[in-house]
Amino acid sequence: MTETNPKVDTYLIEGCGRCPLVGTPQCKVHSWEEELVELRRIILESGLTEELKWGMPTYTWDGSNVLILAAFKEYSSVGFFKGVLLKDPAGILASPGANSQAVRQIRVTSLEQVEELEPVIRAYLQEAIEIEKAGLKVEFRKNPEPVPDELQQKFDEDPAFEAAFLALTPGRQRGYILYFSSAKQSATRVSRIEKYLPQIFEGKGMQDR
Repeated sequence: MTETNPKVDTYLIEGCGRCPLVGTPQCKVHSWEEELVELRRIILESGLTEELKWGMPTYTWDGSNVLILAAFKEYSSVGFFKGVLLKDPAGILASPGANSQAVRQIRVTSLEQVEELEPVIRAYLQEAIEIEKAGLKVEFRKNPEPVPDELQQKFDEDPAFEAAFLALTPGRQRGYILYFSSAKQSATRVSRIEKYLPQIFEGKGMQDR
């Protein structure tokens, strides 16, 4: 079993710190604390290294990102960075959004579900590790919705943000993309993205309050 990372212990107490709800009872982490703790145990027993990246528990193999553990409004999840390459015989993997080409999630909504899926999760973890060992890559197609370079750069820097963005409804995603893209200056596009980070992490669209 891999050693636990104290930074992840803090995450489970305080939250990811990516939205104004950090440290409050309303933080999504507290909605799924039991599920996250149990998923963490299963993941650690796979031999992956536990780190905290982008404010989220992230698990690596030989320095490469394999999966991320996250709490959303409607579920907690194990998000595989190269999930599209997994065979998924149980048919449980979900795409975080319509435009997600690589990440696939195992979503859980109860402790009982985690216990039921434990053998399947273990099998998927091992397959994900083997994919990383083999050096397999995801072949990306051109995104049908033009994403501004600044937003793509933010996705590359912060997979947790990308997962949150892709978890939005297609209409909300499009609204943000059109708004970000409409700025003529790159600095303005970056500023707009940063401004709406907390709202996106809360699963809200531009017009939601």
